[in-house]
Amino acid sequence: MNADIKPNTWDFETQPLIKPTGFREYDARWWFGHPGSDRAPDINLYGVQQLGLGLGTLIHELGKPPKIVTGHDFRSYSLSVKQALTVGLMQAGIEVHDIGLALSPMAYFAQFHLDIESVAMVTASHNANGWTGVKMGVERPLTFGPDEMSRLKAIVLGGEGQARPGGGYVRREGVAEVYKAEAAAGVRLKRRLKVVAACGNGTAGAFAPDVLRALGAEVIEMDCALDHTFPNYNPNPEDMKMLHALADRVRAEGADVGLAFDGDGDRCGVVDNEGEEIFADKVGLMLARDLSASHRNATFVVDVKSTGLFATDPVLKANGATTDYFKTGHSYIKRRANALRALAGFEKSGHYFLQPPVGRGYDCALVSARCILEMLDRNPDKSMADLKRALPVSYGSPTLSPACADEVKYDVVARITAAFEAKMASGEAIAGRPIGDINTVNGVRFTLEDGAWGLVRASSNTPNLVVVVESLTSKDDTRALFAAIREELARHPEVGAFDQEL
Repeated sequence: MNADIKPNTWDFETQPLIKPTGFREYDARWWFGHPGSDRAPDINLYGVQQLGLGLGTLIHELGKPPKIVTGHDFRSYSLSVKQALTVGLMQAGIEVHDIGLALSPMAYFAQFHLDIESVAMVTASHNANGWTGVKMGVERPLTFGPDEMSRLKAIVLGGEGQARPGGGYVRREGVAEVYKAEAAAGVRLKRRLKVVAACGNGTAGAFAPDVLRALGAEVIEMDCALDHTFPNYNPNPEDMKMLHALADRVRAEGADVGLAFDGDGDRCGVVDNEGEEIFADKVGLMLARDLSASHRNATFVVDVKSTGLFATDPVLKANGATTDYFKTGHSYIKRRANALRALAGFEKSGHYFLQPPVGRGYDCALVSARCILEMLDRNPDKSMADLKRALPVSYGSPTLSPACADEVKYDVVARITAAFEAKMASGEAIAGRPIGDINTVNGVRFTLEDGAWGLVRASSNTPNLVVVVESLTSKDDTRALFAAIREELARHPEVGAFDQEL
């Protein structure tokens, strides 16, 4: 695959283009481009077709039935990308079952509903306009991990895709209606909850309000009209711009809760009734408390970006719950929760994996929203702010994302990890205390002797590092932890400036 050809040339219109760095740890993301952009694309439609041929070849190689579910999110080019992917899949002898415009969890649902093992969802999630990508899996409810992605990359870039007879195309109508009905099935709220649903003009706007109303909520729609230009902000519930806009609307409407949905509907952010943003790991802890009351001795999986309170929370301990900290990434947490038969997996990014009997095991923002509203319904004398205040106190940061190129970010994190391991070995103080423990399952998470911690890891999806800190004492201590990390990052010129501050 030629990763160096330029747009508006003969080669660009006749040869596949695929930038190797688009193959990430558990999905694929490329800059596809859009009118008015000066940035050269990372992939073209012939490249997407080759990706489909490679994915189809891998499906055969893994011995899976030659059928696949496909869907696409609402961007100006997503249907074209899906059609190019479909051509490649059919060329590989795969029967493609197209569910049309969809959320990622709707595509995962379709694997069960249509009894098809494989899925390829065309989406760039919350990425800015101009990005595209594919989330893939061959074993419901799981998606690809590093092994499958590495093999797919080798097939596609190595020209190992094999054409086979037997490919076909089936257009599947009505899946969206069945998906929405299941998301709300069996639940009718006793409280008349007023909910602001913020969708950032992303695909979730066609789904979330309907499901929330079916649950019995009074829904105030905010940026729910589909608009692929994202005129207000990217639909990303970790983005403080989105959360601040939602908080303003919650206060103005006197709502019970605000729910923020990301671009492909697999993450849900929360603002309480007082207009305060609640980081997703704290919401996960609130849900774990609620669910563990009726599911005693449950196991929960959380990612290394999440609050340390899961390990020490007295309510979880009283309910016999245990917590497992694992690698960040929707594929990793999903697999870990499945392997441990956990009741749920929670990521700080807002991916929640509700396992049977609560959900089907994949990350679905509509199921997460339902669980949040059920939690409020089971606590008629408490508000969302009350439930938040009932948690042990800690002071966490948002997820901070300094730029670092895909080609070097893992090496940079390896050097940073070594630096913090050296600090621990020498007894060097961080924010005035020594390091008591280091977890390197995913980057480096150092924990100080009083339970405060900091994390540096490489983003799996974008050319960034990920930085998170949490203190059990004060916001000032959180800033001190951040300053210590920032001092270390400044020693690595490959790391860009922070576009966020504490």
